[in-house]
Amino acid sequence: MHIEIWSVGKANESFIEQGLNYYFGKTKPWNSIELVLLQVPKKNLSTDVARTKQLEEELILKKLQPHHYLVLLDERGKKLDSIQWSQQFQGMMNQGVKTLVILIGGAFGVSEAVKEKARQTWSLSPLVFPHQMVRLIVAEQVYRAFSILNNSPYHHV
Repeated sequence: MHIEIWSVGKANESFIEQGLNYYFGKTKPWNSIELVLLQVPKKNLSTDVARTKQLEEELILKKLQPHHYLVLLDERGKKLDSIQWSQQFQGMMNQGVKTLVILIGGAFGVSEAVKEKARQTWSLSPLVFPHQMVRLIVAEQVYRAFSILNNSPYHHV
């Protein structure tokens, strides 16, 4: 199963990029993973929340393919611990999921149309984090999940 972390927003700060490369490198012996940035063209940027969500929706739905299994991250989603993340991944692999997409929406969240496409909605925390930090946290949690599945000593109970 290939994992894609989709994130609406701007490119990473260098320290985030370093962290992502670190965790992606540690995950790759077990599973392929990559970050996909979805950026609204600057000419279309707007302060209108509804318009922004619509533009982001168009980007997301255009990229979403039938073989994608979409998991939306939202602070109101299902709260899973790291072991449950690993169990979710194992279940998806057992089901033959080709590409798992973990979506980090825009600053205003995602549209109802995107929410309807999500197979699951997970919460990292009731706290709100900057999008770039969420990318790094997700990368670490994916690595942690695969370390659990592969009996690596990284995760301590």
